[in-house]
Amino acid sequence: MDYSPAQRTWRRFRRNKLALSGVFIIILMLATGVLGYLIMPDRSPMANNMMLQLSIKKPGSSFTILKISQNRRSDTLNIFQQMLYGQPLLYRQVPITSYRFAGDSISIREYIGDEEQAEETFISLKEVLGPRDSGKSLSEQQQQVEQQIEKKTFWLGTDIYGRDLLSRLILGIRISLSVGVMAVFISLFIGITLGALAGYYGGWVDATISWLMNVVWSLPALLLVIAISFALGKGFWQIFIAVGLSMWVEVARLVRGQIIALKHVEFVEAAKALGFSDGRIILKHILPNLAGPILVVASSNFASAILLEAGLSFLGFGAQPPMPTWGGMIKEHYGYIIIDAAYLAILPGLAIMLMVYSFNLVAIGLQDAFDVKSQNTYV
Repeated sequence: MDYSPAQRTWRRFRRNKLALSGVFIIILMLATGVLGYLIMPDRSPMANNMMLQLSIKKPGSSFTILKISQNRRSDTLNIFQQMLYGQPLLYRQVPITSYRFAGDSISIREYIGDEEQAEETFISLKEVLGPRDSGKSLSEQQQQVEQQIEKKTFWLGTDIYGRDLLSRLILGIRISLSVGVMAVFISLFIGITLGALAGYYGGWVDATISWLMNVVWSLPALLLVIAISFALGKGFWQIFIAVGLSMWVEVARLVRGQIIALKHVEFVEAAKALGFSDGRIILKHILPNLAGPILVVASSNFASAILLEAGLSFLGFGAQPPMPTWGGMIKEHYGYIIIDAAYLAILPGLAIMLMVYSFNLVAIGLQDAFDVKSQNTYV
C-alpha cells in the first residue's frame, strides 16, 4: 500500500513510544493549563489568596475555613471569564479550630498554630453574611453561616504566604506554555525570514546576515535575554520578545543551509524559468520542503524557551508577582530545600523538568520521523 510522505512520517513517529508519551504529557498539561481556574482549588485571580496562618503546611493538610463577607458587590462571571481570569474573592477566609453560635453572633477560635490556641472572638452573624442576608430570621442566618464554614484540603500544601501550592503550579503551566508558544513564533518568523534571504540571495546579503548570526550566537542565551529584558523592562509580554529574540539563530542557520542545498535543484530552476517571483519560489516551493527540520528545531526551542523563562523568573526578570511562575516559585522557596519543606522548591522544579523532557522527546521523535535516510526503513 502506498502512503503519502505525511502518512509515512506519522507511522514512523507513532512507533516511537517515548515520543508519544511526550505528546501525551504535553496535551495533558495543555488541557490543564487551558482549563486553569475551573479545576484549581483556589480560583482567586493569580491564585493569590493568602492565609498567613497556614504558611508552609504539609501536603494533604486540612483546615476548617470560615468565609466572612467582604460586602463586595457580586459580579457574575460566565464560565469563559472564570476560566481566563478567575473569580474575585467575595469572602475573607479565616482558618478556625472551633466555633459556636451565641445568639446573633458566632464565637470562633482562629487557627494560629498546631500547638497554640487563640482566644474566642465574637463576630455578628450580619457581619459574616453581609447586608444581603441581614433580613433573614436568626435560625436562617445560623444555617447560612453553617454553609459558609467548610473543610479545605491543600493537596500539595501551602507556600510561605499560605497560598495553595497546587493552584499556583497549575496556573504556572499557562505562563510556561504561553511564553514557549510566543517565543517560538517570534524565533521562527525572524529565523526563517533571515535564513531564507541569506541562503537564497547569497553574496553580501548572506555575509551580512551570517555576521549578525555569529555575533548573536557567540553571546550566552541567558545573558542576552537579561540584556533585552533590561532594555524592554520587567513584565510578562517583555519575556515573549526577549526569549524569542535570543532563539532565532538556530532556525536561521538551519534554513540558510537547507536553502543553499535546494536553490539549484530542478524544481527551483523550473520555477525561475516560468518567471515566478523570488518570494513565491521561497514560500511555495522551497520552505514547504523544510517543514520537517523546522518542526524539530521548533520543538527543541520550545523546551529552551521554558528553561529560559524559568531562569529569568528565578533571577527576578520574568513575570512579576503575584503572577505564579515555576521559576519564581523556586526563587521564593529554594532556601527550604535543606529543611523539611523541600517540596516547595522541588515540585515546581519537577514540573519544569517534565515539561522540558516531554518537548525534547517530541523533538527527537520528529527528528527520527523526518530523517530522510530512514524513510525506507519502515513499510
